Amino acid sequence: MSGDTHAAADVVRWMLKEGRHNTHMREFGDEMCRRIVAAGIPLWRGFCAVTTLHPQVAGAAYVWRRDESGARRQTASHELVQSPEMLQSPIAEVRRTRQRLRRRLAEPDCPQDYAVLPLLRQQGATDYVAMPMVCSGGAINAITWVTDRAGGFTDREIEALGEVAEALAIIVELQSTRRVAHSLLDTYVGRRTGERVLSGAITRGSGESIRAVIWICDLRGFTRLTDTAPRHEVIALLNDYFEIVADAVTAEGGEVLKFIGDAMLAIFDIGDKLGAGREGDAGEPARAALRAARAAVAAMAARNLERTARGERRIDFGLALHLGEVTYGNIGARDRLDFTVIGPAVNHAARLEKLAAELGRNVVTSASFAAAVAEPLVSLGLHPLRGVSQSQEVFTL
Repeated sequence: MSGDTHAAADVVRWMLKEGRHNTHMREFGDEMCRRIVAAGIPLWRGFCAVTTLHPQVAGAAYVWRRDESGARRQTASHELVQSPEMLQSPIAEVRRTRQRLRRRLAEPDCPQDYAVLPLLRQQGATDYVAMPMVCSGGAINAITWVTDRAGGFTDREIEALGEVAEALAIIVELQSTRRVAHSLLDTYVGRRTGERVLSGAITRGSGESIRAVIWICDLRGFTRLTDTAPRHEVIALLNDYFEIVADAVTAEGGEVLKFIGDAMLAIFDIGDKLGAGREGDAGEPARAALRAARAAVAAMAARNLERTARGERRIDFGLALHLGEVTYGNIGARDRLDFTVIGPAVNHAARLEKLAAELGRNVVTSASFAAAVAEPLVSLGLHPLRGVSQSQEVFTL
């Protein structure tokens, strides 16, 4: 088949029907580019750059080459996309102008005005075309096409690739929207909770009773800190603190549910719903929580050595671990919900955390947690907890 606009028809048809159901963009991109070649367009390299909403990743790129198996995925940090190399690239140019950019690399007087062009030329490329892919919300992704055929692309082949790019813009936006939804939910409500929300658990009052290890920690002296320290110093300290405790929890399979000022609430789900006829084994979730607690204490000690060496304030925190029954689900106003855990066990853990400060301990646990962990902990004796009728035995590392 000749490389003209009709060559794109079968490729676009496949993209919008069968192809769009493949959510693995590397596989999709590989199949799309090989179909372009089979349609008679001499594609040698394809490069698709996609922006995203993610706290660490600003965008991703999918790179395909005819002589390689599959497509490769690369990611770019927010710092990298603001670097001179990226800001002065053809991708940045087509995003700014929303216009195609073409360089006939085989011609002796072809401008070498972007760093990527001489590299491609040395590898045998003869023609380079960059195209914008405009999303419905105004965001602009970009794709570049490269051939190594003598004489480069024909004008009709470029128009055919333009049709492919327009169809790809729709598919990339759909896929990106899905990934952004997952990313934002993972970032703001946690992976487990995010999956529940995406699966339809969004009705106010919906939820279930589960057994879980409850983790509550907060900073010591935070009120005094906010009254006396500059805002940037407070934010930097909070970020250091939350990074350490949250990483410790997630590394052991726990889920951070929320940050409340200087406090963090997390759970280690025991796994079985109440009323299912049997109770899950609490031993491993409890041991995972204990490993996380020890990791957080050790990491905080190391970070404090770094901070004091720089003349910065130490980070002191308290942590309580309790095991009990909680209600896990949606609560809130009609149009503003929170997916969280509530119940007497959560209140019990909060009271324990306050007691940790009074006892001068970093970590305290309840008797139910100590029994489940099946590992020697140190008893601190019986202590009254506000709102709890009887004094409770409290343990520490």
